[in-house]
Amino acid sequence: MEIEEIHGRRAVLSVSEVTRRVKGCLSEKFTDIWVRGEVSNYTVASSGHIYFTMKDETSVLRAVLFRGYQKDMRFELKDGMGVIVHGNLDVFEKRGEYQIIIDLVEPEGKGALQLAFEQLKDKLQKEGLFDESHKRQIPQYPDDIGVVTSPSGAAIRDILNVLGRRYSGVRVIIYPTRVQGEGAADEIVSAIRKANERNETDVLIVGRGGGSVEDLWSFNEEIVARAIYDSQIPVISAVGHEIDFTIADFTADLRAPTPSVAAELVVKSKREVLRWSIDLVRHLLGALDRVVDRGRERASLYNPESLEKRMSVICNEKSMLLDDLTRSLSSNIENKLLGTKGRFERLLGQLDALSPLGTLSRGFALITKLPQKLRVVSVEDVAAGDKIAAKLRDGTVYGTVSKIEKSGRG
Repeated sequence: MEIEEIHGRRAVLSVSEVTRRVKGCLSEKFTDIWVRGEVSNYTVASSGHIYFTMKDETSVLRAVLFRGYQKDMRFELKDGMGVIVHGNLDVFEKRGEYQIIIDLVEPEGKGALQLAFEQLKDKLQKEGLFDESHKRQIPQYPDDIGVVTSPSGAAIRDILNVLGRRYSGVRVIIYPTRVQGEGAADEIVSAIRKANERNETDVLIVGRGGGSVEDLWSFNEEIVARAIYDSQIPVISAVGHEIDFTIADFTADLRAPTPSVAAELVVKSKREVLRWSIDLVRHLLGALDRVVDRGRERASLYNPESLEKRMSVICNEKSMLLDDLTRSLSSNIENKLLGTKGRFERLLGQLDALSPLGTLSRGFALITKLPQKLRVVSVEDVAAGDKIAAKLRDGTVYGTVSKIEKSGRG
């Protein structure tokens, strides 16, 4: 005991000693207690321990739920949730704070399993695991049926009885597993995956007979729901009785109210198969008759008289088509020629206007110096006495240059 004597009469305790005494009192008097409150300041440490505060209208109480006590929890704690917890009070000496060490927690007002069911259902629904777009078609006439269930339970007996009565021609493969108790969910997942790896069945029935909520809980586990969703083989869930709903029912491609109904859904009765076979034969015979009739009609088209008539019709049609093409081609050629003639005449007129002969026809002359026949375009090109020739529109005039007179623009 850490006691300091002052003047021989007063005992002074250290902070640690006070804390230890309080801790001892709480540990002795507040064990095995139940406390009701609302969760706030919920946090999960890296160690996995959960820390939160329980509160009511006037007070707060710190709480801790160590990782080792969480394995049996079916639901998730959240801020604002009303809970009832069991444990004992203790003091965290480092901070001098008292808290309740929880070993059991239950939701207030609603059962833990029901709350866990609703939380998981809401989570998987938001992820799209229940969407109809992901549902696979159950084959109408499977040859091989897989059953994931207990080999000693009532469910497998009911399924085999119904299958044998309705149609005994199918092969049934049982993937044995426990369907309740600790570890059952892992075994169900393993059986579903094994069936997919072997790929030896057309459809899977996953389920068990009736029981309490606790008995059926393996089919409410998230790992089972995801295994059903990931299965490449279509899955029919058949868990419990008609009033029982599990997460597996929502994830499966088809829900059957009971294992017996699942067997009825997966195979047709012998009478249905016989009726279907008769209808199929009738349909095939009708189709065959129609094929034969069409063949006869086609054959009748190829006798000599009919063939000659058909060829005459075809030739007349082709001849009419040729006449139309000829008329159209002739009209196009004529239009093209008229257009070309017009353009040609316009070009001739333009050429004529630009040619020297056209210039001569307007009173001009083309003068050359003789005898070289050099064209004269300037007075500088000739001298007095030079012989010249002037070509006019209708002939040529010869002469001698007698005088040169240069214009002022030269």
